[in-house]
Amino acid sequence: MTVGAGISVADGNLMVLGKKVLSHVHEKVVVNPVCGGNLLNGAFIGVESHQKGSRTVFPIGKLEGLRFICVFRFKMWWMTQRMGTCGQEVPIETQFLLVEAQSGSDIDAGEDQAAATYAVFLPLLEGDFRAVLQGNDQNEIEICVESGCPAVEDFDGAHLVYIGAGSDPYEVITTAVKTVEKHLQTFVHRERKKMPDMLNWFGWCTWDAFYTNVTSENVKQGLQSFEKGGIPAKFVIIDDGWQTVGMDPNGTEWKSDNAANFANRLTNIKENHKFQKDGKEGQRVEDPALGLRQITNEIKLEHDIKYVYVWHAITGYWGGVKPGVPGMEHYESKLAFPVSSPGVKSNQPDEVLTTIAINGLGLVNPEKVFHFYDELHSYLASSGIDGVKVDVQNILETLGAGHGGRVKLARKYHQALEASISRNFPDNGIICCMSHNTDGLYSAKRSAVIRASDDFWPRDPASHTIHIASVAYNTIFLGEFMQPDWDMFHSLHPMAEYHAAARAVGGCPIYVSDKPGYHDFDLLKKLALPDGSILRAKLPGRPTKDCLFSDPARDGKSLLKIWNMNDFSGVVAVFNCQGAGWCKVGKKNLIHDENPGTVTGFIRAKDVDYISRIADDKWTGDAIIYSHLGGELVYLPKDATIPVTLKTREYEVFTIVPVKELTNNIKFAPIGLIKMFNSGGAVKEFFSLKSNESTNVAMKVRGCGQFGAYSSARPKLITVDSEEVEFKYEEESGLVTIDLGVPEKELYQWSISIDF
Repeated sequence: MTVGAGISVADGNLMVLGKKVLSHVHEKVVVNPVCGGNLLNGAFIGVESHQKGSRTVFPIGKLEGLRFICVFRFKMWWMTQRMGTCGQEVPIETQFLLVEAQSGSDIDAGEDQAAATYAVFLPLLEGDFRAVLQGNDQNEIEICVESGCPAVEDFDGAHLVYIGAGSDPYEVITTAVKTVEKHLQTFVHRERKKMPDMLNWFGWCTWDAFYTNVTSENVKQGLQSFEKGGIPAKFVIIDDGWQTVGMDPNGTEWKSDNAANFANRLTNIKENHKFQKDGKEGQRVEDPALGLRQITNEIKLEHDIKYVYVWHAITGYWGGVKPGVPGMEHYESKLAFPVSSPGVKSNQPDEVLTTIAINGLGLVNPEKVFHFYDELHSYLASSGIDGVKVDVQNILETLGAGHGGRVKLARKYHQALEASISRNFPDNGIICCMSHNTDGLYSAKRSAVIRASDDFWPRDPASHTIHIASVAYNTIFLGEFMQPDWDMFHSLHPMAEYHAAARAVGGCPIYVSDKPGYHDFDLLKKLALPDGSILRAKLPGRPTKDCLFSDPARDGKSLLKIWNMNDFSGVVAVFNCQGAGWCKVGKKNLIHDENPGTVTGFIRAKDVDYISRIADDKWTGDAIIYSHLGGELVYLPKDATIPVTLKTREYEVFTIVPVKELTNNIKFAPIGLIKMFNSGGAVKEFFSLKSNESTNVAMKVRGCGQFGAYSSARPKLITVDSEEVEFKYEEESGLVTIDLGVPEKELYQWSISIDF
């Protein structure tokens, strides 16, 4: 028997806290304990083998009859989810696997839910090799290790996969990633990273509005349009289209509707003529004051923009940096031709990679790449730019040949990138994009924001429900490394409300890509306040525990519930995502059911997994649930549920607040700004005072509009900033409401006092 803390191999079975997870475990599989981890329920899985090779596959054991959720790369750049019950259903390129070792997460299990055990499998980086999981037709889970360089063949094999276990899936995952953090010492957990302040403000991205045709005038037009509607953007992302790029004379152009030409290469680190004052194509203005600086100065002064980000690829541009171009010779860029991993090739084909493979990519010498980033970013910073969206990051895994392999090359680039960000953008201004591989995730010490799924595709009807489900499930894994970014969306779109509700519970940046003049300001006012700030939830939004192993996109019977936390409440958004998903046969997103129909589920207080953390010690388990669309307040006793029925592509958002028992048998719960999606995000302070004569509740509340709370008794007096105000009280439901005006000061907090 080989033993790690809580993990063992006995009689050919992989046992996790006494429960069998895998059977028929191969004799070469070993379990190695965590150094100094005697109190951890976790261990490393490795293999004893003398095999060599740049890509090798080892079977571990059979997975049969247990529910699992995994996230895998369905295409080069992005992950999505897959649920199943046996090994052959685990896809190639699986980077995260969570197994339920004993049934019990269903509501029917009642109190037995506490008996469920969860085991997380994290394939790791070891030396110059990267491991992933995959299943075979024998129901075996396999470890695939590869270096990405034919010359890199030797590996140790002792620490290829980490397994962590416990009774709370979220804690199991977090503890596992933190254990791997200590083991690898190459990345930092999200909780220890500096979050850029742009996360807390409403923003606009130029991409869908203008694509690569964007100009400095377009940027001004867009910002003016939001101001006119009363919801000012406070950050802007100038996406692809600002850089100086060009094709090789013999290059093969690739350009479809609304996309960049992937054959283009960077020919100068400074902006193109569209972002130079009175600029003309083919002519370069060298005065920095007439370049990007003039537009950033103008929009920050005239539109009170707080943060301006610009886009660039991790290799400079899609086709890299043009070799030998005057002024950029010192980056020592050389033409390299991407070679995709066999695992990635077996999933969805990618036209971006195909184009780059035909034309090659101008790869900056890894020893010079810090100088490239530093010179680019220092120029941007001197021009008033506050951060960058760094795209196409996974391309590095295809370029490892001749550079010591994919892991070594990626780490070199990411270290240089983060060093430059630290030097030039003090607010940690970076969004990582097209970056869903563990080469990057396990090399990220500073980067704190990551795009969490494939793009928002406004004209693809199949994509919208898929987008919400994919981000939610990807976040189970990605949220341990960075704050997931749910991507831009359109506020004026048939699925706008659906997307907006998801962003409200995502804990993510909220930004749109509307064309100037094409906005739904009534919708935006549910997301952003008049000062441009948002009511951002505190955590990455994740599926509720009872949704982890169901398939809300394909099974025809499950709703997707996403939970998050505020200071004094929880929030749960519920979606009917049925009808579309990524097809493993067709290798693309498909609508498999045009009329998926109505689905009924339930909502309960403990859907917010951490709700007890915000309740006081005397909390009985009772909670208030307020429905955003229904406008209904329900008092929910401990462990009670209420049904939720949604038609296809419908949603609802629920604010869930622990009931606080005051003196004189009064019960109270602050809901927040009830016209906002995340109502409870407005409540920043909440406490009660009592005297011999009266009971008082005091709160600090941000924003404007209708504020609501639950009270079992009619208040005697309500004041806002010491001024008495009128209020409404519904005897039947206990809903108390007052109206808050628009504050004159940014981020102002009203002082609300309620006497009983």
